Amino acid sequence: MTRLFNDPASFTEDMLAGFLDANARYVVGVPGGVVRATETPPGKVAVVVGGGSGHYPAFCGVVGPGFSDGAVVGNVFTSPTARQAASVARAAHGDSGVLLITGNYAGDVMNFGLAVTELANEGIDARFLTVTDDIASAPVDEAGKRRGIAGDFAVFRCASAAAEAGYSLDDVERVARTTNAATRTLGVAFDGCTMPGGEAPLFTVPASTMGLGLGTHGEPGIANHALPSAAELADLLVDGVLADAEKLPPAIESRRVAVILNGLGRTKYEELFVVWKTVADRLSAAGLTVVDPEIGELVTSLDMAGCSLTLTWLDDELEALWTSPADTPAYKRGSVTADPAAHRRTAVDAEAAVSEQITGDAESRIVAGHIVSGLGAVHRAVVEAEDELARIDAVAGDGDHGRGMVRGLTAAVEAARKAATAGAGAGRLVRDAGEAWAAQAGGTSGVLWGAALTSAGKRLGDNGTPTSQDIADAVAAGYTAMLDLGGAQLGDKTMLDAIGPFSDALTVAVDRCPDWRAAWRESAEIAAKSAAATADMVPKVGRARPLAERSVGTPDAGATSFALCVTTIVDLLAIH
Repeated sequence: MTRLFNDPASFTEDMLAGFLDANARYVVGVPGGVVRATETPPGKVAVVVGGGSGHYPAFCGVVGPGFSDGAVVGNVFTSPTARQAASVARAAHGDSGVLLITGNYAGDVMNFGLAVTELANEGIDARFLTVTDDIASAPVDEAGKRRGIAGDFAVFRCASAAAEAGYSLDDVERVARTTNAATRTLGVAFDGCTMPGGEAPLFTVPASTMGLGLGTHGEPGIANHALPSAAELADLLVDGVLADAEKLPPAIESRRVAVILNGLGRTKYEELFVVWKTVADRLSAAGLTVVDPEIGELVTSLDMAGCSLTLTWLDDELEALWTSPADTPAYKRGSVTADPAAHRRTAVDAEAAVSEQITGDAESRIVAGHIVSGLGAVHRAVVEAEDELARIDAVAGDGDHGRGMVRGLTAAVEAARKAATAGAGAGRLVRDAGEAWAAQAGGTSGVLWGAALTSAGKRLGDNGTPTSQDIADAVAAGYTAMLDLGGAQLGDKTMLDAIGPFSDALTVAVDRCPDWRAAWRESAEIAAKSAAATADMVPKVGRARPLAERSVGTPDAGATSFALCVTTIVDLLAIH
């Protein structure tokens, strides 16, 4: 259990403050994460890694000479926001481009992709790569759908070493892709992890068993096995990784491998060394030469009990990069000579505020006030439902949906109130709420809700009282934004399976009903029924996909929270 915290809601911020103070020689804080304490020198590509917290020393622990130039720090098990990713990349960038690398998770893909677009619009040559090493999360012929777990470390390491050696951005990206293609990981869990403030683990493993193929965000394994001896576990991991690696890219024909035996937080070094004894023997018997193995905690999952085995097949170039010197808060190899000409950075506490005039006519400002009340009511309802949303999400996912919704709505309500006080109309207020939601919540749902509210706000405008058709069109605009950004479709068991039916029903209802309130009530019932119906669906995208069958019988957390939001508005309409 994660026992040491102040307010669970500020766990990441408190952790980061302590980390920065303890490691001031290596890093300084910037909005969204950390960068090296010294400026990126001319001619050097910047490598920025990142993801949710809970995985230390990944990600902020590997920022320093020989390794990454910056790390984007999201909330626990939650993707950082696009604003955070762009902020850290902007601060780390020198004059030769930046490569951002994350694990392959929907929230990271969306947020870091948006950040790359933003950076490109500013004239920064930015690239983005996802790590896909987890062999349990998808078959070989769908390797692009695999998650990034402990193999993240190998890809980060080689790409960062290439940048340190003066490679061009094209070649740093090439090294990262080559390393990813040559990397395979398989993991097991003996017990689940507990979120800060949580009273129960995100998943449990039956006594005397272990879960095979776990994820690093608290996702449970894909199958349970009888608890083996250390030697039997080593055999299982080696056999699994070697069998999958038979389809390595033609460019990787080496018999030399970098190996990581990674502890997930509660399986300690002595246990790992016992497992390593057999792993080393098995790899030698398979004709493989192990190059500088790493046995320890490199990509953790809070207090999860478990471990994983990662192999990266090395050609001459990758071997030189893997064994090169590095000096970071949590990882050191060889001797790194400090550059006496390097300029030290200063911490950045906030980004420059953008001044923009806020206007809205009298009628639209009245509507804006009603929207603030509605957002407040939805926020209260989601706070009450946070634990249940987390429980639903943890069945086949990582259990962070409730906390993410609360964080997003908290930021949205605060932004909406500020906008209303400043005289904003309905459209501007909704846009501000959406941008704040996306900026503070992170994760998949955060960026999707942010995009939806931003699009809806643009459709509402800041003049006059919206008609019923305006409201239906605004909802449809938000739904379209989610479709365009997320890549999921109806039937994939996501929040879209509640939002789509709601939007369609609202569009039909306003055609025959002059009062949008009545149309909303009718459509909210459809949203609730549609959300409940997702219990019978099998997820096709996102973190729940590897555990598709386990999720059958449980509704989708995103669809459930959306239905809660729109039905809460119905309750508010009854009061007024």
